[in-house]
Amino acid sequence: MNEETKPTVSKEDTFDKLEIRLGRVMSVTLAPDSPKPAYVIKADFGKFGLRTSVGRFTKHTTQDLTGKLVLGVLNFGSRQIGSSVSDFLCLGVQFPKADSGEATIITPLVEAKIGSKLF
Repeated sequence: MNEETKPTVSKEDTFDKLEIRLGRVMSVTLAPDSPKPAYVIKADFGKFGLRTSVGRFTKHTTQDLTGKLVLGVLNFGSRQIGSSVSDFLCLGVQFPKADSGEATIITPLVEAKIGSKLF
């Protein structure tokens, strides 16, 4: 086993407890006073409502992100980041050759229903 791999866990005790849903980015603004450059992303999750995430997706322009489909964890609880409250975690992966923490969004290859569950 690779030493960097975390211990095996059960799907039922971990993944199934996460509320990961598909949303559409409605607006993106620069977070005014976050510790590192970040965006305030507002995304529509359909019946799960309009949610806010503060994330380090700043290698993209606000125009590039607006309208995109994103995957978000809705049940981690809220976090205060500077003067903004983040109430979902926008999922991403490391942006190529960027500083640690800079990310690019995870998005489906095709249009899908807003609010759909990741499985």
